[in-house]
Amino acid sequence: MVSDPVASKVWQMNVFAKRMQMAVVAVLLPLLTVFAYNKVKLQEEAPLLERPLGQMVEVDGHRMCVYAQGEGEHTLVFLSGSGTASPILDFKSLYSLLQDEYRIVVIEKFGYGFSDVVSSERPFDTILRQDREALAAIGVSGPYVLCPHSMSGLEAILWAQKHPSEVEAIVGLDMALPRSYDEFDFDGTLRLERLAALGRELGVVRFFYGDGSLPEGLSDDEKRLYRAIACRAAVNETIVNEGLAVPDACREIDAGGKPDVPMLMFTSDGSQTRADNWIELQHDYAAGLSNASVVELDCGHYVHNFEQERIASGIREFLGSL
Repeated sequence: MVSDPVASKVWQMNVFAKRMQMAVVAVLLPLLTVFAYNKVKLQEEAPLLERPLGQMVEVDGHRMCVYAQGEGEHTLVFLSGSGTASPILDFKSLYSLLQDEYRIVVIEKFGYGFSDVVSSERPFDTILRQDREALAAIGVSGPYVLCPHSMSGLEAILWAQKHPSEVEAIVGLDMALPRSYDEFDFDGTLRLERLAALGRELGVVRFFYGDGSLPEGLSDDEKRLYRAIACRAAVNETIVNEGLAVPDACREIDAGGKPDVPMLMFTSDGSQTRADNWIELQHDYAAGLSNASVVELDCGHYVHNFEQERIASGIREFLGSL
């Protein structure tokens, strides 16, 4: 019997098509299930987002959330790193140890926490102006002790350059510096951020915010709130545009010279950063200042969630010496 090569080819194509259909179903069905589940959860969580943890103020026609508690001789202003879903909850493990002694302020920039997501470009000069206007709107004036985490280190340095009378000191929480971005892969990071944004839209990001990945010390209700905020707006277009503005911010800071303000720089072990010489860069920056020191911590990038007791103690000692 002679086989029909045409029929054989058709049969092979049919088998291939069926296998492809099965593969597509195997991928799409779980994604559709996750997508539907996430939509239901977003509706359930919506009421949680109607009760902001801070004061809502209007800046440039949009709403910005600012948390302020406590009184004291010094005003500590916490500035979050890129993409931190809920700065107010993220910094709580640290500021809860300090708010009986100092005034505590956490600014949730546009795109973060309870603040609005905006689609405009995010040059750091604009971010700084908006943050200063938000502080003025709630009646909190300087001088400030800026406490930046990660990328907000650039804003803190820019703040000290442009408005030195407003910056009493800087407490770096594994803060980034201009040289931190010399070898940074911005294109690769942009691709990852866009992938993460897609993951948020599909609902996959929800599974990255289990209890074990959230800051220590949060109550069950606070964990639910953190997760609700993250699943609504993590890695949104505001945050992406902010990251795109980093090279210009570094160039502007370099042109302005190093502000000689008192600095206490807590640094991680560098393992969760993208700079091989992360710790060295911290020491190099401090070496050029008249009152600056680096405290090396054996922990990951979110130092305020790993070594909050040690950091709080260090802040008290540092501020007592000013």
